Amino acid sequence: MTKLELHKLDVKNLKFADKTGFADGVLSVNKAELLALISEDPLLGKNLDIDLAVPGQSVRVMPVKDVIEPRWKIEGSGQVFPGLLSGVETVGEGKTLVLSGCAVLTAGKLVRFQEGIIDMTGPGAEYTPYSKTCNVVLVLEPSDPNMDKHDYETACRIAGLKTAAYLAKACADVKADCIEKYQFENLRDSMNNFPELPKVGYLYMLQTQGLLHDTYLYGVDVKKILPTLISPLEVMDGAIVSGNCVSACDKNSTYSHQNNPVIADMLKRHGKDFNFVGCIVTNENVTLADKKRSSSYATKLAGMLGLDGLIITEEGFGNPDADLIMNCWKAEKLGIKTALLTDEYAGQDGASQSLADSCPEGDACVTAGNANEVITLPPMEKVIGYPNEANVIAGGWNGSLAPDGSITVELQAITGATSELGYTKLGAYTL
Repeated sequence: MTKLELHKLDVKNLKFADKTGFADGVLSVNKAELLALISEDPLLGKNLDIDLAVPGQSVRVMPVKDVIEPRWKIEGSGQVFPGLLSGVETVGEGKTLVLSGCAVLTAGKLVRFQEGIIDMTGPGAEYTPYSKTCNVVLVLEPSDPNMDKHDYETACRIAGLKTAAYLAKACADVKADCIEKYQFENLRDSMNNFPELPKVGYLYMLQTQGLLHDTYLYGVDVKKILPTLISPLEVMDGAIVSGNCVSACDKNSTYSHQNNPVIADMLKRHGKDFNFVGCIVTNENVTLADKKRSSSYATKLAGMLGLDGLIITEEGFGNPDADLIMNCWKAEKLGIKTALLTDEYAGQDGASQSLADSCPEGDACVTAGNANEVITLPPMEKVIGYPNEANVIAGGWNGSLAPDGSITVELQAITGATSELGYTKLGAYTL
């Protein structure tokens, strides 16, 4: 059995100060020190900036690439963001400091059309969970405008992870406001526990289609792996990091991996409603052969575990829908009941086909909303980043940015609006 403690500091506000630290709910940030840290990377330009955005402010941040929760391991094996910032030791046990209520945003022109918008107030704030976090924003640029996009993405990703670790490490000696304790059994024990309850697993689809559509597991590009087993505590402790430049609404940010609500809820219901046996990590592929390989291997693992049920979440839309449906019907053919979590691209009027693929077995499906729904975001007093990107961002169009600073876009452009992990503010009810 492994045990993990999350030692949480409740961040309620941010400020710049001479020393980075935490007291009385306020995270202080030494801007010069942090700028010097991220400027060490020769791939980043000289005109870098750091800004702060807290809930309720008339502030818009765009274009946002990733969102990361600051953490630092204070006891146990491994360190935060293994394989990228630190060694490759397994995480998921010991004690980890969490700056709860705080996030690091990496912002800047990367792929341009595949970053997102976060409003800290107004109607747009109601669609993104990151309007409620105290955000340290990195405004980044490449040292060479002609730099390879993969190199620039790596530089942006590492800058965000460095910042998250730096902020949490500076607070490592502060007593936690609360401690959350988790434990998870090994397979030998879990197979024998709760014999009266169904065995349920989680099939965790990660975006790995290349062309900057990448996710990392212990620093390994997940498109290079076969589906594999992982403890949910490893996920909670930062084993999975986003490297994605995909539509903002259903991009699984690093933050949403760290705080995966599917895993959190399954752990709460473990031993009560079902026996949560574990997670299977799988990839989303480009070629039909690769889709067949990964879906067959992932569902084979589910069958080997003797699962009765499987929750499946996807990341992205269109092409990944084929991976989702393959996983669904192959699991069902093995006698494993499935429940799917996705979002929809049903057109601005909601009348179009929601998914690119489907099957009769996929009859238990949870939707995170229609990403094509249109919203008008009023002007903000302050914009951190580049507002003109509204005209090219996915979900926007030429003319989305009005002269008064308001923006008309689809929900697709709002970071986390239709999260397929369920890390979203949207909900639904039956009429």
